[in-house]
Amino acid sequence: MDGSLIGFILLVGYVGLGWKFWNGFTRTNFTPSLPNRIALSLLWPVLFIVNPSYRRNFRKALKG
Repeated sequence: MDGSLIGFILLVGYVGLGWKFWNGFTRTNFTPSLPNRIALSLLWPVLFIVNPSYRRNFRKALKG
C-alpha cells in the first residue's frame, strides 16, 4: 500500500472517532466544559492508550 493512502486512512479514522466522541461527550463522566471537550476530543488516541478510565468513557461516548 502506498504511504499516502495509509496516512489518509489514519487521518479519516482519527477524525471520525474524534467526531463520534465529540457527539457522545454527554454520555461520559467528564466535566462538561468546552475546553475539556476540545482537549479530550483532540487527544483521544494518546489518552485511549495510556488511561483506562478514559478508555471506559470513550467507549461510553461511542455507544449511542
